[in-house]
Amino acid sequence: MHTAGGYLYPAAPPLIGSDEIAMEDSEHLRLVLRSSGDWANNPGPDEMRDLIRKTDSIAVVGISRDPMKPARRIPSYLTAMGARVSPINPLAGRVLGTPARKSLEDVHEPVDMVMIFRPSAQVAPFVRAAAARPEQPVIWLPEGVRDDIAAAEARVAGLVVIQDLCIYRVHREMGGSLRRASRSR
Repeated sequence: MHTAGGYLYPAAPPLIGSDEIAMEDSEHLRLVLRSSGDWANNPGPDEMRDLIRKTDSIAVVGISRDPMKPARRIPSYLTAMGARVSPINPLAGRVLGTPARKSLEDVHEPVDMVMIFRPSAQVAPFVRAAAARPEQPVIWLPEGVRDDIAAAEARVAGLVVIQDLCIYRVHREMGGSLRRASRSR
């Protein structure tokens, strides 16, 4: 079991081999990926494994001050798994022990991923701000959140955009394999 933000999370299942995933686990991952309303445009299992394993730092737009909301629980889980989370919430002082930034533009260090916990009708400006970053991070919109137009614009610009998908579920199906988490084991 792992703890983060006062929550207890089940331990991630062990990986079968260094880069191997059993057929059954691979099928479970496919089912999770297909649960997205945008599964045809989101990365497939192999690319998703690669993206997740390369993720070290995540800027979280709309991280919640309320520890019961998914916009707080998921970043807490990712922190427990080894990710460095840069919280972005103009109304928060500190979140997950880190000073909260007022906007994505206030995050000056490079990030591998930008997660956007905002309602679908509000995500476009945040997707555009993420797409404008020089490091071209993966843009992740959680389950139930999507903006097909903003996502298409970012994809045309060469960015990977994942919509309407829970990173917690994907991460769990992959055996809890964030890069920093696997280095510390």
